[in-house]
Amino acid sequence: SDRDFAIEFCAAVSLLMTHLSRLSEELILWMSPRVGFIDLADRFCTGSSIMPQKKNPDVPELVRGKTGRANGNLVSLLTLMKGQPLAYNKDNQEDKEPLFDSADTAIDTLRIYADMMGSRVEANGEKVFNVRVKQEAMQAALTQGFATATDLADYLVKKGLPFRDAHEAVALAVRVADAKGCDLPQIPLDELKTAMAHVAGAVERLDADVFQVLTVEGSLASRDHIGGTAPKQVRAAIARARSRLA
Repeated sequence: SDRDFAIEFCAAVSLLMTHLSRLSEELILWMSPRVGFIDLADRFCTGSSIMPQKKNPDVPELVRGKTGRANGNLVSLLTLMKGQPLAYNKDNQEDKEPLFDSADTAIDTLRIYADMMGSRVEANGEKVFNVRVKQEAMQAALTQGFATATDLADYLVKKGLPFRDAHEAVALAVRVADAKGCDLPQIPLDELKTAMAHVAGAVERLDADVFQVLTVEGSLASRDHIGGTAPKQVRAAIARARSRLA
């Protein structure tokens, strides 16, 4: 007299598709010419019908769109059940289409996504990843937006400055960097101290070792704990995920 098994399955598919949709949005954004962080293999894309220079990330866009379809199937089943009395009703014959469609959508999406996020072997034996990362563009983006400002605040806190004062001191340093048109690591130590002079106790806690935490590499390495961004922690997380999937 109920279809909980179908509703729960469609709910799981909706959640799965929601996460794949978010990943798709990242890939679409990263592939755009304005960002240019990645390039997708041609077989997962198509050209534009009017703009010959354009390369459309078809698979991520279609997955993002099919997420709405999966969510719609879940709502269809919930709506189907909401007004029924507690016995079998012919209404329940309408459960097949959304259930089977969600199953087909999930299976097809996972298959194509596993292929797209994987690699291929060229005729010459070279292994090529279907998502090619443009490392230089990503590194260039890291110099924008003062990505290590929080690391500077953490540095001051570890040296004994209250976070409220550290927050204010870093804001002053960012203001100087913004005026100079540079990132925080490019500001000489004496200028950093001058910028923070209005915050009591900040200057005394600044030393040359501050530049170790102002680099992106230093920022990543400083979070050396489970789930952290230190390279060895990321590699460990990947290993744990692969062991669960094995």
